[in-house]
Amino acid sequence: MSLKEISLTVNGRRHLLHVGYDLSATDSLATVLRERLGYTDVRVSCEQGACGACTVLMNGKSVLSCMLPAVEADGAEILTVEGLPQDDPVIAAFVEMTEPGYGTSMQCGFCTPGFVMEAHALLEKNPDPTKEEIVEAMSGHICRCGCYQGIERSVELAAEKMHARCEHCTNHE
Repeated sequence: MSLKEISLTVNGRRHLLHVGYDLSATDSLATVLRERLGYTDVRVSCEQGACGACTVLMNGKSVLSCMLPAVEADGAEILTVEGLPQDDPVIAAFVEMTEPGYGTSMQCGFCTPGFVMEAHALLEKNPDPTKEEIVEAMSGHICRCGCYQGIERSVELAAEKMHARCEHCTNHE
């Protein structure tokens, strides 16, 4: 059976793409997101699944979009950094993380979208991760600037922010 078209919902917006016209059957999800649909917040670095820069959430789970053929994402809900709300606690934690003793969570920022999306996947599954669980979850990502301690602390801070948000919600309901 040949696939004629695929449907992707990216950041809440549905896209219908025709195989052979809008994309080839071998195009990666990263290529389609960036080059066909204009979601340039999806970063492509190694194109071998080794760095994590291209991480997006597909149906709530983190995937390396450079390794996934776009045709395999047919019908999927894709979330990129651009689709996160302005007050997202993970993004806020990465932005705020400049504590002495840890260093910053980002310098050049190229890897940051992948780390942010992986942090979202982790915190959705485990809202109170240990340091070891954070290190394990982030182990598939490379930061060229070496900001690993700051990134780990950002994930801890994001978890704290999410807990505070939940406590605030239950106290006012």
